[in-house]
Amino acid sequence: MPEVVWLESVGRGDVARVGGKNASLGEMISHLAAEGVRVPTGFATTADAYRRFLDANHLAQPISNALDELAAGKATLAEAGQSIRRAFLRAEWPRETAAAIGAAYRELCTRLGERDVDVAVRSSATAEDLPDASFAGQQETYLNVRGETALLDACRRCYASLFTDRAISYRQAKGFDHLKVALSVGIQKMVRADKAGAGVMFSIDTETGFGKVVIINAAWGLGENVVQGTVDPDEYEVFKPLLTDTRLVPIIEKTLGSKERKLIYEVGSTPTRNVPTSRMERESYVLSDAEILDLARWACLIEAHYGRPMDMEWAKDGGTGQLFVVQARPETVQSRREATALRTYSIRSKGRKLASGIAVGEAVVAGRVCLIASPRQIERFVDGAVLVTHSTDPDWVPIMKRAAAIVTDHGGRTSHAAIVSRELGVPALVGTGNATQILRDEQEVTVSCAEGDQGFIYEGRAEYESRDIALEAIPRTRTRIMLNLANPAAAFRWWRLPADGVGLARMEFVVNNSIKIHPMALVRFDKLADREARERIVELTRGYTDKTEYFVERLARGLGRIAAAFHPQPVIVRLSDFKTNEYANLIGGAEFEPQEENPMLGFRGASRYYSPRYREGFALECRALKKLREQMGFTNVVVMVPFCRSIKEADLVLEAMAQNGLRRGEHGLEIYVMCEIPSNAILARQFAGRFDGFSIGSNDLTQLTLGVDRDSEELAGLFDEQDEAVKWMIRRVIEVAHEGRSKVGLCGQAPSDHPEFGAFLVDCGIDSISVSPDSFVTVKRKVAAAEDRAANQTDARTAVGERRVAK
Repeated sequence: MPEVVWLESVGRGDVARVGGKNASLGEMISHLAAEGVRVPTGFATTADAYRRFLDANHLAQPISNALDELAAGKATLAEAGQSIRRAFLRAEWPRETAAAIGAAYRELCTRLGERDVDVAVRSSATAEDLPDASFAGQQETYLNVRGETALLDACRRCYASLFTDRAISYRQAKGFDHLKVALSVGIQKMVRADKAGAGVMFSIDTETGFGKVVIINAAWGLGENVVQGTVDPDEYEVFKPLLTDTRLVPIIEKTLGSKERKLIYEVGSTPTRNVPTSRMERESYVLSDAEILDLARWACLIEAHYGRPMDMEWAKDGGTGQLFVVQARPETVQSRREATALRTYSIRSKGRKLASGIAVGEAVVAGRVCLIASPRQIERFVDGAVLVTHSTDPDWVPIMKRAAAIVTDHGGRTSHAAIVSRELGVPALVGTGNATQILRDEQEVTVSCAEGDQGFIYEGRAEYESRDIALEAIPRTRTRIMLNLANPAAAFRWWRLPADGVGLARMEFVVNNSIKIHPMALVRFDKLADREARERIVELTRGYTDKTEYFVERLARGLGRIAAAFHPQPVIVRLSDFKTNEYANLIGGAEFEPQEENPMLGFRGASRYYSPRYREGFALECRALKKLREQMGFTNVVVMVPFCRSIKEADLVLEAMAQNGLRRGEHGLEIYVMCEIPSNAILARQFAGRFDGFSIGSNDLTQLTLGVDRDSEELAGLFDEQDEAVKWMIRRVIEVAHEGRSKVGLCGQAPSDHPEFGAFLVDCGIDSISVSPDSFVTVKRKVAAAEDRAANQTDARTAVGERRVAK
């Protein structure tokens, strides 16, 4: 059998010959190059070359002896691993094997027209990159290797890395026979990412298993820093179903990482070194939007070819500007997860927030901190503690297995710490920045990864509870059951619920938590008097020449994440409905808001959109929605107008929207109105002639129909959504809406709290009910039962009528 093969001659059926990594590279070169996916050319040593190396140096017996001593407890893992690796490093290459590798290297130089071409030398084990075992980072990779002598040395070190402590431990955990696993070495032309950037991408959301997005991490320089989690990379999210239309830009998230250092080429004995990044690099995205979309399309092609979600590494050549895929393996955690229930956590009381980072997993854990700087300090670790460290690599796995939670200063969603913690089922917080400086040994903390993409560390042991939402045997209903969502970061967590869309997406949550700045403070920034607000705005909008684009882009992407979670089902986005006191709390907001005695009934909702005081701010909301629908492609988004007091006001708002590019009916745009004021129900016919649908806001409608402050403890007993006056309003708007063929739904918890209220809505023929995610299954079952009762009553009445006719 040949000891060296060119990558284009192997495919995914050759794992036994060239290992999982090299088999995958060859598969992509052979089958996806025609689709535009670029993979660096190269060759690989075979498993037969590895076995010949073992035989020529009589290594099988020393390996077996060391492993036997480990199994018998006569040697530690470190001692056994070091003994085996030393034997490899002292070994000599068989003459034929060395000649074959040298000849292939010279041929590669000839093909590329370069002398002593720089190559990447990567290990590829025959038990690696399998659908149920990733073996991520268990063996070594060497970059910027030049010349035959250096190449042979790097290949020998790759062979030795088959017996790193972490690799031995991982194979034991996965049940692989050490002596039956062989190693192939892949040798590829280096992509000069040291002059550009590199990173990792997944064709699935790594935390929730949502399969309609591509996640891309990127940092300057060679990609090892991203893989090892020693930098905080940029992160991009792309919605896959809209990538086929090249006119669209369905990027739903762009997060700028700090990227404080980069790995570059070094001249001399050390082939690479880390250097600090420049300020411009830290404040710039590594990839352009066009490059993000190119990579995302490649991810879709690779996923479709392999028929499963994939974990990929990519690099950009700084000389040519071209992108390359340098590795592709099956994603091994979310794609194998069979979810029959969703576990949700709610924190009842918690201590002071100490740190935050990227949440990995969806759990809440309390425990004592164990600060460790190096895996050599393994004896210090206490089982069940919260591991806190700067970053992890595969040497940390034995400790990570024993941790209740993992916290790192650095790393992104695709870093080693994140990947391994998912595989172990241990919640983690990565990229906190300073957890090792803030936390102390034996301090009691709570790690929460259950509040969206961002996780938190709280002081002390929080009081929390978990509950499972069963996903089996959820009944079908005529009434559409939708979700109320506000937090884009948590939207993907609910994709498994068979919801009929989103009945209420609250725009103000995105404004308050992601944008943080009053829109008018951006429109009139040059006239803003508040010096502190100006400084904070400059910091937040860094990189934007037009500060209003900051508002538009972040709002569009935040809402896009919610729209993506349930695409192509409708997602009803309510225009901003802050009260004046809430608007004033935004950065720079105090200068633009009036003081009001009763903000609940004041300058809110529709009245703001055409007012000279706010209409320029409203124009930014419209720009964001237009971008979301027409540039990003989320035409499933329906726009809803809140707190519209009169027909005259409805006309003014619709005209203001049209002036800003949102005209009802154009590009399929539907516009709804909230029914939360008695005038909306009393004049339902006139409102129905101007809008495509109604969404009943039962809280405000009850408050204003009964004249009861919903926040008053003294009047709590009078606040009743089932009062006959409120039910009259609801019944009327449903009847009138259906006369005009308008849709009508209700947002609120009443159907969950009161089954009889759900039955009332079903009897009225409501089209949809929108509830919080944790109430979805309960409401779905109660509505199904109400529909069954209604159907049975109808059948009974029909039967009685038929008997009367017969008599």
